[in-house]
Amino acid sequence: MTIHKEGRTLLIILLIVFIAINLLVRYYFPLANAAHVLTLTATVIFFLLILQFFRNPIFTVAQDEKQVIAPADGKVVVIEETEETEYLKERRRQISIFMSPINVHVNRMPVEGSISYYKYHPGKYLVAWHPKSSTENERTTVVAKMKNGTEVLFRQIAGALARRIKCYVTEGQSLQQGEEFGFIKFGSRVDVFLPLDSVVKVKVGDKTTGGKTVIAELV
Repeated sequence: MTIHKEGRTLLIILLIVFIAINLLVRYYFPLANAAHVLTLTATVIFFLLILQFFRNPIFTVAQDEKQVIAPADGKVVVIEETEETEYLKERRRQISIFMSPINVHVNRMPVEGSISYYKYHPGKYLVAWHPKSSTENERTTVVAKMKNGTEVLFRQIAGALARRIKCYVTEGQSLQQGEEFGFIKFGSRVDVFLPLDSVVKVKVGDKTTGGKTVIAELV
């Protein structure tokens, strides 16, 4: 387990601020032991909450070109057939995973492939489970082209709380299955668009672990 690079600067700043707050409380209220304990407890709890947002588990991903693995920790909130209109322009099987503030926020490649398309879209900040969030919220769209020519599209979507999407890919880049491709600060949602003949291995309400949970198998 490590701390993700997206959180290191923020955590250092918070640590300095919280230490300063505790020192100031002790300086101005030297005899108020209850205030010292309350301030210390509050700042430690808040720091630990922010710290857990940026945890980055280290593990080995089992590679399998027939399997699609979860791109994020979270809960499956959508499984449906839909029209993908931005790039693929065809009917696809959509699987959406909602990331809560307590989930790991690292986003991982669901399949191995070369990035054939990438685009950032500014937008709104509707709650991530809103039906229109996939097309109206701030988001990134990434398409990975596998060795067999199959293209899998996945989309990072900002929510009402998560307003900092980070995507590290560039078109033409090749990435391994399970390799980190982005990060969403404080949770949100990731959509995956698969061929219609894919065999879905999860159901709505299932919990997923990014880089581990198999969400579908490709035919």
